[in-house]
Amino acid sequence: MNEKTLRVLEYEKIREMLRKRAHSAVGKVHVDEMAPSSSLTEVKYMLDQTSETASILMKHNTFPLGPVHDLTSHIRVAEIGSFLYPNQLMEASDTFRTARRMKRFIEKQNHDEVLYPILGEYGGFLTEMKVVEDEIEAAIIGESEISDNASPELRRIRREMSNKNNAIRKKMDSIIQSTANQKYLQDAIVTIRQDRFVVPVKSEFKNMIKGLVHDQSGSGSTLYIEPFAVVELNNQLKQLKLDEKAEIERILTALTALIGERADQVRVNQKYLAILDFMIAKGQLSLVMEGMAPVLNDKGYVRIRNGRHPLLEAKTVVPSNMWIGDDFTTLLVTGPNTGGKTVTLKTAGLLALMTQSGLHVPADHGTEMAVFDAVYADIGDEQSIEQSLSTFSSHMTNIVEILDKVTENSFVLFDELGAGTDPTEGAALAMAILNKLYERKIRTIATTHYSELKQYAIVNEGIENASVEFDVQTLSPTYKLLIGVPGKSNAFEISSKLGLSDDLIGKARALVNHEDIAFEEILSSIEDNRKQSEQERDEAIKLRLEIEKLKKKLEEKETRLTDQKDKLVRKAKEEARAILKKAKEESEEIIKELRGMQKQGVKDRNKEIEAMRNKLRDNLNATADTLFDDQPALKKVPKNLKKGDTVRVAHLGQEGSVLTLPDAKGDLTVQVGIMKMNVNLKNLMLVDVQKEAKYASTGRKPAKGSGGGLMKSMHVRPEIDIRGQNVEEASHELDKYLDDAYLANLGQVRIIHGKGTGALKKGLQDFFKRHPHVKKAEEAAYNEGGSGVTLITLK
Repeated sequence: MNEKTLRVLEYEKIREMLRKRAHSAVGKVHVDEMAPSSSLTEVKYMLDQTSETASILMKHNTFPLGPVHDLTSHIRVAEIGSFLYPNQLMEASDTFRTARRMKRFIEKQNHDEVLYPILGEYGGFLTEMKVVEDEIEAAIIGESEISDNASPELRRIRREMSNKNNAIRKKMDSIIQSTANQKYLQDAIVTIRQDRFVVPVKSEFKNMIKGLVHDQSGSGSTLYIEPFAVVELNNQLKQLKLDEKAEIERILTALTALIGERADQVRVNQKYLAILDFMIAKGQLSLVMEGMAPVLNDKGYVRIRNGRHPLLEAKTVVPSNMWIGDDFTTLLVTGPNTGGKTVTLKTAGLLALMTQSGLHVPADHGTEMAVFDAVYADIGDEQSIEQSLSTFSSHMTNIVEILDKVTENSFVLFDELGAGTDPTEGAALAMAILNKLYERKIRTIATTHYSELKQYAIVNEGIENASVEFDVQTLSPTYKLLIGVPGKSNAFEISSKLGLSDDLIGKARALVNHEDIAFEEILSSIEDNRKQSEQERDEAIKLRLEIEKLKKKLEEKETRLTDQKDKLVRKAKEEARAILKKAKEESEEIIKELRGMQKQGVKDRNKEIEAMRNKLRDNLNATADTLFDDQPALKKVPKNLKKGDTVRVAHLGQEGSVLTLPDAKGDLTVQVGIMKMNVNLKNLMLVDVQKEAKYASTGRKPAKGSGGGLMKSMHVRPEIDIRGQNVEEASHELDKYLDDAYLANLGQVRIIHGKGTGALKKGLQDFFKRHPHVKKAEEAAYNEGGSGVTLITLK
């Protein structure tokens, strides 16, 4: 891949983002070696690597990736028979442990089904070395410390060393604590010189303490003497230390040999742990930038959906939609300075490089990327006020190099093509360069200010105009890329907004070629039509979404009503069974007692017993009649219905009003709340208005537990109108209404409070929040009353 292209597109910054996420030095090596590939098969494989790790990170949030050390030098030491130091053995053990955990983790992910084939393949290459781990962990307890338990011989040596130390100190303590010796000592302490225990003796008394002089102080006033009494003990201690050192070297050599025996396996482990570290870094980067794996093709087709430049702040960057390579192979992007043309260009190029490096791209699903032989870019500083000849020469030198190397499967990006020289000559050069690339069907995106290039794109099939949108009212770019629409210069409009007089603007217009003015006016007309089309499209989408939302609500309401009907019927049956069962049990108990009385000889009460039996039978029949008196299924089919009659829809348990008379089949239309529905006479019951009025006047309600819930549900309407009331009055009435609706098992009710000043609606919000039966309160859809109606979902 062209190195200059990598530099101008800031590919190295993508590497740096990955490098920060690599866990180990060996993983960072893979990051440094990462480069775009031109092989479709290889790119797909690398993208699959990223997809697998990103998928697991989304599921588990992490991998058990512990320390991974570079063991290359360790292995060489082991292979020549030398030994590793404790800290090096600990590095090896840590790496072995990471390999074991990663292997088991990957196997667990693919246990029931091979969901991650690449990870499964790499995990299969890893070798567990638990035996070596355990041996090292048992022997090494610090970066420079060997455990006493590393071997029985080491334990014996160290025990003897401890005994010798104690014997020496005991002997030395007796010397320094002796009253006779204290006057000869500089200090009553024991110290060490040349690895031997000594006492500090005043130089004038050197002959009073018999022993070997090992050192003296800087002033010469103190001599450090090893008393003859401990010389032999010190010799024995020194020998033990030599024995300890030899045993430690033997232990380290033995542990190192365990690694040397598995040198090839260690190399393989390190290789794949480094790859896994690199893969995990790619997966983490994907999640950070909300990336996805684009669909690949080898036809030079690029389609980016809501692509974002990965180096810009995700919350502020404006996504770009662009495509090239199918209907057209050349895309000309025009627009004002600072409008986002260069960012658009860099986004397309950098996303192509990232894709071919096996990285997910920050774009939406549906993005498709071609795999190119190479990506070439000539991008300078488009914000420069002046461009010197040297700058033009530099760009032209780069363009000549690109034209020499480019192939039919290349992707070419030009920023301000032809700029930096005479506009007429620059535009002609730009058209010649673009035409050469167009004739070879090479995918090219170029930014420009030249009007000639806009016209060139219009008259040539296979070349398409695009522009970055600019808001003349706010004098600021929107950074939105518009393909198919050439950019308008807006120079006169911007100057006018900034205060330039109409007289000067008029004179300026007179100096411009009339054909150019006409062309700009056509562009302006196209832009206005586009905006109008987008507004109409957005409105259509908004209406479609509103319709879908309404449809979903109606479907949910129908489901709720069906569930409510089933619940009411089930509850009524359960209540009926409970009442009948209780009445039957009480009857049988009374009859049993009466029979007992009869057996005891109370014959003169036979008539009384029979009367009680009849009374019980009548009570059972009355209970049954009460339970099923209001059941729709037991009512007769209503006859002679008139428009406006109040009826009850049996399968909904709701009341409605007759809108149309029944036809020959008995079908008619009924208004239930806000819904109109077609029902059959068999599913209707004529409501006894007088009976309901009686309930209303007396205030009597069916007794709780005797089918009252079912009866109430047939009388509580699904909406209440409180318009004209104040908050206090409405709250009082709503409290009773919501209690009734809750007992009736209504899932949702409508509170009609009207719009007005909004005071009533606002005052009821706290009431709804505090009410024990209210689960949710929300404003109705615009076709159901909008802000004048509140929908209450009951608990």
